[in-house]
Amino acid sequence: MAPPQLSSFALRSVLEKDKLNGTNFTNWYRNLRIVLKHDKKEHVIENPLPEEPADNATAAVRNAYQRSCDESIEISYLMLAYMEPELQQQFENVEAFDMIETLKGMFQTQARTERFNVWRSFLETKLKEGEPLSPHVIKLVGYTQSLEKLGFPLSQELATDTILASLPPSYAQFVQNYHMHGMEKKVTELHGMLKTAEEDIKKNTKQVLLVQGKPKFKKNSWAKKKAKKGKAKDVIPTPAPAAPKAGPDSETVFFFCKGTGHWKRNCSKYQAHVAKKGGSVTSTSGVGKD
Repeated sequence: MAPPQLSSFALRSVLEKDKLNGTNFTNWYRNLRIVLKHDKKEHVIENPLPEEPADNATAAVRNAYQRSCDESIEISYLMLAYMEPELQQQFENVEAFDMIETLKGMFQTQARTERFNVWRSFLETKLKEGEPLSPHVIKLVGYTQSLEKLGFPLSQELATDTILASLPPSYAQFVQNYHMHGMEKKVTELHGMLKTAEEDIKKNTKQVLLVQGKPKFKKNSWAKKKAKKGKAKDVIPTPAPAAPKAGPDSETVFFFCKGTGHWKRNCSKYQAHVAKKGGSVTSTSGVGKD
């Protein structure tokens, strides 16, 4: 099924909505070219009128010239109809080609400055960490549309690369995967993919915050006592040193020398006796035997 044919009147309604006022020349000029291209009369504003043919020119040449004049007048009236009154007065008696060339001289410098400002804003707009993604992407898409209206349409690749370059470090993995897989998405498709990536980044951020903010529970007194008791079981007690053996009291009589207060270990007479026999003192008792 063939697409429906647009009427010239329907297309001219675009010019009606955006009449030339001195600040919208680029947009108005683009719409004008769309209308003229549809009517197959774009050549009227691209080429000046031919010179008037000589008196002896052929009928075909004279007819062609007259046709060019008629088209120029028609397009001149069309442009005047979609201008603000102040501009209409300046160009009321100007041919179509001369009119468009004069308008370019008047307003293209202004359009060039506007295009520069939009392009700079497009490049300098960056998404900060934690800020919502969608308003940022919508803002950048608006810049691309403005550049197109100013006669500077961006390629799909340049537009998507600029948007990716405006993202914060948290999207670095997404950008790396995008280029690694050689993706070539439209801006609207890229926007959808970035929204999914944004949700994943939020989830990962929450998990990290939960781990970092996990409370440290203090052991209660029962747990402390239990731990202390367990540690006490693990400690091997050190045995106390043995008390020295007590010596004989002052009333004890040693059998060998009949003296009191000592035993054979510290009795000089007994020691001499043992030494004479070639023996040794082995007993440590308080009584002792020979």
